[in-house]
Formats: sequence, C-alpha cells, structure tokens
Amino acid sequence: MSDKKIIFSGAQPSGKLTLGNYIGAVKNWVDLQDEYNCYYCVVDSHAITVPQEAKNLRKNTIEALAQYIASGLDPEKNTIFIQSHVSAHAELAWILNTMTYMGELNRMTQFKEKSQKSEANLNAALFTYPVLMAADILLYQTDLVPVGEDQKQHLELARNLAQRFNNRYSETFKVPDPYIAKVGARVMSLQEPTKKMSKSDDNVNASILMVEEPDAIVRKLKRAVTDSVGVVTYSEEQPGIKNLMNIYSKLSGKSIQEIEIMYDGKGYGQFKGDTAEVIIEALRPVREKYNELLNNKDYLEKIYAEGANKAEQNARKTLRKVYKKVGLVPRKFI
Repeated sequence: MSDKKIIFSGAQPSGKLTLGNYIGAVKNWVDLQDEYNCYYCVVDSHAITVPQEAKNLRKNTIEALAQYIASGLDPEKNTIFIQSHVSAHAELAWILNTMTYMGELNRMTQFKEKSQKSEANLNAALFTYPVLMAADILLYQTDLVPVGEDQKQHLELARNLAQRFNNRYSETFKVPDPYIAKVGARVMSLQEPTKKMSKSDDNVNASILMVEEPDAIVRKLKRAVTDSVGVVTYSEEQPGIKNLMNIYSKLSGKSIQEIEIMYDGKGYGQFKGDTAEVIIEALRPVREKYNELLNNKDYLEKIYAEGANKAEQNARKTLRKVYKKVGLVPRKFI
C-alpha cells in the first residue's frame, strides 16, 4: 500500500492543449509523478454537457490522452484513463446529487455565465456537473487537487459534500485540499494580453497549441500584440511584453532580469523571434512524441485500458462503502 498522497486532475477533451495549459498545469504534473500517486482523467462525460459531434469527441479524447503522455506523464507512474470507462463516476454523482442543495448549484459562477450565453442548451447536466466533478475527486480518496481560479468554487463544493456525507453516515471520504503549484505564471492571450490564453478562443492567433508546428509558432509570435514603448521591460504597463517574458523565462530557465539585460537596446522584432525559437525548442519533443503516439493507436488503447482497470479497482472500493452506508442492497453475482 502506497503512503504517497493522492492527486486527481481532469481535463476536458475540447481541443488541443495550449502553451498556457503546458506551462500552467501539465509541465507541473510531470514534476509530481514521483512524489504523489496521481490520477489523470480525460473527462469526456463532462464534455457532453454541450452538444458534440460523436466522431470529433472520440478523436479529441484520444488526442488529449496522447498529449498527456507526450508531455512526459509516465503511464507506469500515473493512472491515466478516460472518465466514461469507469462507471463509478456517474454512480457516485447520483448519490451526491441527493445531498447537494439547489442553492449551492445556483451560486456556481460558471453555470451563471454559461446560462447567460446559451439559453437554448440550458440542460440539467450543465447545472449538476459540479456534482460529477465532486464525484471524480472523492472516488479516489483524493488528498490534493490542482486548481485554477475558475475551479476553486467547484473544489469547495466537493469538500462540502465530503464533510456532509461523513457527518451523516460516518467517515467515508477524504476532504480534498487545493494543490497550489510552486511555479507557473499564468500565460495570457497573444492578442489580448489581459486575458488568459484559452484553447476555446475564437481567434487562432491568440494561443499557441502544445503540438503546434514551428512555422505557425513563428507566425503567431510576429502577430502578438505588444505596445509602442519599444523597450523589453517587465512592466504592468506593457502586458504583451510581460507575457512574452514570462513564457521565455518559464521555458528557458532564464530569470526576468537576465532577459531584460539580454534585450537592452534591442527591438521587439528580435525579442519576438527569439521567444518563438525558445517555444519551438521547448515543445519540439512534445510534438514529436505526440505524432509518434497518434501513429500507434494500439499502444494508446493499452494505456487507457490499463488505466481504467486500475482506476476502477480503487473507485469500486469507495463506491461499495458508499452504497452500504446509504442502505443500498449489495449486488450478488451468480
């Protein structure tokens, strides 16, 4: 039995991951795999809260899995799986739904935002998906969850539900804490540097994909929004340059001060060109591994099958306890 703490994290298969996802999350995940017992899940059940084309969802799910592994996540050290392959996620979500108050879900910021954007698709799953997210986390007796600002509210719900269940039925779930990474500056949009880089941005020039081709990276850096100051300095008044300096620093290991000295008296053109090269070299092994994996579907199938088996064993242990405590008759196999 491992005495390592458990980390759970999931990402929706809603398109290719960005440089922001890589620097802010995935690169940090790789550093965690020796110290923690990590579960990384492609949350395809969450993705269908908005309409999806079936073939695209399947393709995006496999590509997301390949990106995880290409980034350095070792399937031998981590449990990497697809959410819908472990039915305990949906089963626990139903139990937790019976303990979740409508008022709690009404207060969820993301639901408010999504309901204002698209009343035509205001389905029940959009309202209750924070409960499924809580089930994802609590199933594995998770100690720590890496969260960004936009997910803190959802983790708080998971904590509340764990405590509520424990109080009502006796100690069952660990109450998870947020994992705050030691490093990882937020990567901002190349076109609107006051907004976070997003894989769902309509402007293709706003984000760099983790598996982007070199020519496209060079082109996007040339078009990156800067300013008329013309000096490479780390300043709140120059959000575009500040963002590029953060990217350069995180990927090269050079400090902000070193970068300022290197480009003293040099224009934005050279700085942008060099930043593009830093990004290309940092992402080259990721892109090459990703392309190799997509040409080896049998290997990817083996990874997600083994991952689901391992996840299922641990998820079922938790679910059996939950079913017993709420009074459901255990199934007998004959």
